[in-house]
Amino acid sequence: MKNRYIVIMAGGIGTRFWPLSRDRKPKQFLDILKKGTSLLQDTVNRFEGLCPKENIYVVTNENHRDMVLSQVDIPAANILSEPMRRNTAPCIAYASFRIYNENPDAVMVVSPSDHHIKDEENFRSVIEESFDFATEKKVLVTLGIKPDRPETGYGYIQANIKKPVAGYKNLMEVKTFTEKPDKKMAKIFLKSGDFFWNSGIFIWPAKTIIESFERHLPDIYSTFDEYRTTFGTNEEENIIGRVYSECSSISIDYGIMEKAENVFVKCAEFGWSDLGTWSSLTNHFKSDANGNSGDVNTLFGYDTNDSIVRLPEGKVAVIQGLKDYIIVDADDVLLVVKKEEEQNIKKYIEDIRNKNGDKYL
Repeated sequence: MKNRYIVIMAGGIGTRFWPLSRDRKPKQFLDILKKGTSLLQDTVNRFEGLCPKENIYVVTNENHRDMVLSQVDIPAANILSEPMRRNTAPCIAYASFRIYNENPDAVMVVSPSDHHIKDEENFRSVIEESFDFATEKKVLVTLGIKPDRPETGYGYIQANIKKPVAGYKNLMEVKTFTEKPDKKMAKIFLKSGDFFWNSGIFIWPAKTIIESFERHLPDIYSTFDEYRTTFGTNEEENIIGRVYSECSSISIDYGIMEKAENVFVKCAEFGWSDLGTWSSLTNHFKSDANGNSGDVNTLFGYDTNDSIVRLPEGKVAVIQGLKDYIIVDADDVLLVVKKEEEQNIKKYIEDIRNKNGDKYL
C-alpha cells in the first residue's frame, strides 16, 4: 500500500462547459452534477482506501492551487502547480519525476478529474487488479471501457482479445489506439467486440513511465531529468517554470501510449462517462415528459423538447418553441445554442474575447 500513488490531473479549463466553467473556476471545481461535491472532490473520494492519503497528488494550474487546497484534504506539498498548459505528457512527467524522487518503487494511477463513475466499488476492484499487474510486470496499463453505443466522441483501444493475460480478468495487450472515429467506423468498432473506449486512466510504475519518456519523448525526458534533484525541494517552485517553458505540448497518448510496446488494457464496465460536453450530461440529469433535462423543476416549457436547461438557484425559465437546444444561464452570460452546434462554443468564446476581453471567460 505504501508504494501506491494516485495522480489526478486537474489543469484543464473546461471551455466546453462555458459559461459555467470559467478561467477563474474551471469545471473540475464545479458541482456540475448538482450532487453537493465538485468533480475533483468526486475523483479524490473515488480512490479512497486505495493508497495512503499522503500519496494522493493533484496537478493543476498555478492559479488554481488555492482552490484545490480549499476542496481537497491532501498535503499542500502534494499539489503540483503547472506554470503553463502543456497537455498531459509534461503533466505526467512532472508527477512521475516528483514521485520517483520520493519513492523509486512507486506505482501510480493517473486519472483525469472530470469523469463520472457509477459503480465505484467495481472501479476500485479494477484499480486494485491493475496495480497488482503493473507492479508485477513493470508495464503500462490503461483502462478500456466496453462500449454500449457507436460513440464518436471518444478515442478507442483495440485489444488482443484472443490472447488474454493468464491469471488476470479482462486484461490484454493493446494492438492499436484509434482517434475519434466517424459514425460508420464507430459502428464497426462496436460490432467487432475488440475495441474499447479509451478512458484516459493509466496505471504504471513511476520508473517504467520515466523510462518510456526517455525512449519516446527524449526532449521532455531530458528537460525533467536535468532538474531531477530539485523535485521535492525548495528549488522546485523556482525551477518548474523553466522546465515547462522548454517542454513541447503533447498528449501522453500520442507521445507514448501509441508508440510503446509494453502497453496493456484492462477492460471494464463500471458505468464510466467522460463529462466532456453539455450534451454528455443528459443521462445524469432529471428529465421531464418532453425529454428536457437539467433544472426541469423550474422550467416552464411550451412546445420545448429534448433540450438541456441549466439555471441559477431560485430562477424560473419560460421557454417556448425550442427543440434540441442547450440553455445555460450563468448570471452574466446566457448561452442558447443548438445541440448539434455545441462544438462551436470555443469559437463563440474567442469572439467574445476579441470584443470584450476576458471579463466573461
